[in-house]
Amino acid sequence: VLGDLSVTSITPSSVQLQWTVPEDSFDSFMLQYRDAQGQPQALPIDGGSRSVTVPGLSPSRRYRFHLYGLRGKKRIDRVSIDVSTAAAEPEELPLPSENPQHENHRTEYPASVAPLAQAVLGELRVSSVSPDSAQLQWTVPKGPFDSFMLQYQDAQGQPQALPIDGRSHSVTVPGLSPSRRYHFHLYGLQGRRKIDHVSTEAVTEEPEQLPLPSEEQEHEKPQSETPPSVQAVLGELKVSSVTPSSMELKWSVPEGSFDSFMLQYRDARGQPQALPIDGGSRSVTVT
Repeated sequence: VLGDLSVTSITPSSVQLQWTVPEDSFDSFMLQYRDAQGQPQALPIDGGSRSVTVPGLSPSRRYRFHLYGLRGKKRIDRVSIDVSTAAAEPEELPLPSENPQHENHRTEYPASVAPLAQAVLGELRVSSVSPDSAQLQWTVPKGPFDSFMLQYQDAQGQPQALPIDGRSHSVTVPGLSPSRRYHFHLYGLQGRRKIDHVSTEAVTEEPEQLPLPSEEQEHEKPQSETPPSVQAVLGELKVSSVTPSSMELKWSVPEGSFDSFMLQYRDARGQPQALPIDGGSRSVTVT
C-alpha cells in the first residue's frame, strides 16, 4: 500500500516529492506527469526510495504527479498530487559569465550588507569525470546553507539549474557531452537568497574508441582464438522494464568478473552514446 504523497521542496524549475509505504514493499515505483508542452513523462524510481526530485519544470505552472507502486511490471497502487512550481526570480535566471577570471571564483559582498553570521562556501573541485558526467565536491567552512543551486550551460548553450539539498557536499551532473568544457557555478542559499558563490570548470572525457557493432551484425559472440585459462564471460542481456523515455537492462556474469562494463547505443539522432557502468552492477537504466 502506498501512503501519503507530499511535497518537501519547490523551486521554479523542480519539485521534490516524498511518500510512505505503510504496508509491505514495492519492487519499484513509477512517477508520471505531463511536461510544460503537454508531453507525458515517466520517471522510474528504485523500490527502496521514498523521495524523488523532478527537474526541468517550468516556473509558475501547475503539475499533476501520479506515483505508481509496482510489483514486477504490474501496477499495485497509485497516489496523486497537484503541485505548482515557484515563480522565477530574476536574480536566479542569468548565468555568470562563461569566462570567469579565476577557476574558483568567489562572490564578494560589501561589509555593509554582509550578514553577521554569514555562511561561506569553500573550494569547489572536480572529483571525477566521464564522457557524459562530472562529479563535483565542495566544502562549507562556515555555515550552514539551507540548499545549493548548481548552474551551467549544456552543450546547446541552454542554461541548466540543478537544486541540491543543503546537507549535500557533492553532486553528479549527468547528461553532458564528451570532450567538452563546462563552467559550473555553485550558489549557497539561505531561504531563497543567494549568500555565496564559487565556480569551477571541467572537461568531460573522450568516449572510449570502441567501434559500435554494426546494426546488421549477427548476435554472435566472437570466440577468442587463445582464450585465457580463466576467462570472464557475459551471460544473457535482457530488458527488465520499458517506459516511453527509458529502458532498464539486466545481465548476468556466469564466469569470472569484470572490472567495469560499457553500454553503447545510438540515440534518436543516430549519435553514438557510451555509458560506463561499475563492475559490480548487473543492471542499468538508460534514460
